[in-house]
Amino acid sequence: MARKVSLLVPAAALLAAYSCSRSIPFDACGQIEAVQITVSAQAGGMITSLEIEEGDRLEAGEVLGAIDSVQVFLQTEELRQRIGGASSRLIDIKKQSEPAFSQLRSLSHDLERYSRLLESNAASQKQVEDLKDRIELLKVQTDAQIQSWERNNEAVRSEIATYRVQLAQRMDQLEKCRITAPVGGTVLTKYAENGENVTIGKPLFKMADMDNIYVRAYLTTAQLAGVKLGDRMTVIPDDGSDSPKEYEGTLTWISEQSEFTPKNIQTRDERADLVYAVKVSVPNDGTLRLGMYAYVRKAVR
Repeated sequence: MARKVSLLVPAAALLAAYSCSRSIPFDACGQIEAVQITVSAQAGGMITSLEIEEGDRLEAGEVLGAIDSVQVFLQTEELRQRIGGASSRLIDIKKQSEPAFSQLRSLSHDLERYSRLLESNAASQKQVEDLKDRIELLKVQTDAQIQSWERNNEAVRSEIATYRVQLAQRMDQLEKCRITAPVGGTVLTKYAENGENVTIGKPLFKMADMDNIYVRAYLTTAQLAGVKLGDRMTVIPDDGSDSPKEYEGTLTWISEQSEFTPKNIQTRDERADLVYAVKVSVPNDGTLRLGMYAYVRKAVR
C-alpha cells in the first residue's frame, strides 16, 4: 500500500516559522516528501530470514528474506504426484483400438473375396451375409469402446486440470513466502525480525524512493498565474547553513482545489488565506532528508 510521506510534528511548525522567515528570497516554503511503501507479509508463518537493516538501499525485485514454506512446498510435490498418477490413466485410444481396426480390415478383405466367389457360385449368400453381420457388429463394438475410452480420458483430463489449478495456487503461495522489494528505495523502518511468527498483512518494513523526492509547497492564486506544469524551479533546503546548496527541480503537480493556508506553512504573501498545493520534484544527491524544510522559487532562465 503506497501513501505519501509527510512528517509533520508540532515542533516542525515552529521550525517552519523560523525557516521561512530567513532572508532567502522564495515563492513558497514547504517540506521534502517521498512516496512511502509499507511492505507487508503475503503469507503467514515464521520468518526464516529477513536480511535488511534500516538505511539499506534496495533494488526492485531484490529477494530480502523468506517465510516458512515447507508445508506449501510439500503440497506442491503431492499435487505433482497426483498429476503424474492421473496422467498414467490416460488411454492411448489409437493404440488400443488398432487390433479392432486390424480385424475389420481383415474381415473387409474376406468380404471382398467371398463376394467375388459368390459371383462365380463358389460361395454361398449366407457366407457373405455372415461376414457383413460380423463387420457391422465389430464396428458397433469398436465405436462403443472408443466412446468409453474418450469419456475416461475426458474425466482424467478434467481431474488433471483441477490438480493443475491447485498446483498453481500452491506455487503462488510459495512465491508469496519470499520477501522481496516491490520497488527500489531505502529502508526507513523495520517492523519484524527473524524467528517472528507473522500473519498475512502484517507490516514487515517501510521503504521510500529517496532518489526521487519532491517538495510539497503552497502558492497563492496570484503566484499560480506565473507558473505552469513543467516549469523549472529552484529548491533550497533549509539545512542550517548560511549558504545552502541550490537544486534544480520541476513543477510536476498543481492541486485543482484551493485550501486555507496550513498553520505550519508560510507564504510570501502573509495576507493570503487560500493557497494551492504544488509538488516540485527534485533529484536527491544523498543530502536531502524527509521532513526537511525547503524554499522554492521559479528558476530564472
